[in-house]
Amino acid sequence: MYPTKNIIQNAMNSKDHTTLVAAVKAASLVETLEGPGPFTVFAPTNEAFAMLPAGTVDNLLKPENKSTLTSILTYHVVSGKWDAMALAAKIKDGNGTAEIKTIQGGSLWVMMKGDKIIIKDEKGNMATVTIKDVYQSNGVIFVIDHALMPK
Repeated sequence: MYPTKNIIQNAMNSKDHTTLVAAVKAASLVETLEGPGPFTVFAPTNEAFAMLPAGTVDNLLKPENKSTLTSILTYHVVSGKWDAMALAAKIKDGNGTAEIKTIQGGSLWVMMKGDKIIIKDEKGNMATVTIKDVYQSNGVIFVIDHALMPK
């Protein structure tokens, strides 16, 4: 990934994010995520999407499920450029947990477990950041090991 390229340009070159890229295209979010942002994206890997119940991703990629897919994907995006240091400061200010609003309108809770950043979704599922601070021209990406789900 290159810091001079935008979120979409870099994601399209990542072999670990082909499912995410296909979903972003199906949800017509390419133009948004190529925009100036800045955005912070919690990007599930192909393996993370594969952990969802069988058939979930294929079902979400159907045109009739575009609004649900869009809601799930925008739940993984936060307005602003939040790197690990900024998240750590927010977690410290929140006495161990920080609530952040997604562009979908929902909430994520961010906390530390040792030196790992953990993200909890509205359903109580947890994702661990496996790669932090992947800087883009229009934001930052955190690679995560589970897909996040809004209510």
